[in-house]
Amino acid sequence: MPPISPTRSFNRQSHWRESLIAVMQPASENVDATETNVGRRLQELRLMQGLSIRSLAEKSGLNFNTLSLIENGKTSPNVSTLQQLATALRVPITAFFDAPSIFKDIVFQKNGQRPLTMLPHGELEDLGGGLALGEATPLLMTSNPKTNSGPDTIVHTGQEFVYCIDGRIIYCVGKQEFNLEKGDSLIFQGHIPHRWENRDDVPSHCLLIICPSDNADRSVGQHLLDKLEEQ
Repeated sequence: MPPISPTRSFNRQSHWRESLIAVMQPASENVDATETNVGRRLQELRLMQGLSIRSLAEKSGLNFNTLSLIENGKTSPNVSTLQQLATALRVPITAFFDAPSIFKDIVFQKNGQRPLTMLPHGELEDLGGGLALGEATPLLMTSNPKTNSGPDTIVHTGQEFVYCIDGRIIYCVGKQEFNLEKGDSLIFQGHIPHRWENRDDVPSHCLLIICPSDNADRSVGQHLLDKLEEQ
């Protein structure tokens, strides 16, 4: 499986903050988390940059029909596809979450009140709430039984930290395979091709902290979408 091509460097902290401020819509702090409408968010981001669906298809390498189906809510993207879109639009993957548009010094989020994106393999919650840990992004990933991150390996700058909260998840990093069960952790350099699988009959929950050294790379996005089969 071919590795993902590297992207250009941008000013890291300002790029993340400017991108998030530009695309996030205000949300009440005291309401239950709702599922993000990825198709609507994609359309908003595309139109903000003055791109047609065909232009975005060319920039992202995705099929025109696939993008049209996503925007119209007729299909859901998975981890690789969402990352390709984030990279093409030059926004962090968290731009597809509904999160507060104003950054704060302190973010407290009750369980069930975090920005949530539903994916074919499960769901992803933004634990940061718009407050970045430097360039790092904390995510809570739920992986449904018998799912994986897609056929392609993931490559990004910086490091990645994984902590298994419950269930079991298999991380393939380079030529090695790591079996993470409850309480197990893993950290590795992001440039090593990697992917994950839930081979069991029960869901798994993992804390992911993606720490890119270049936030224009595809790091966080690649973990949000499984590769969507193009039409």
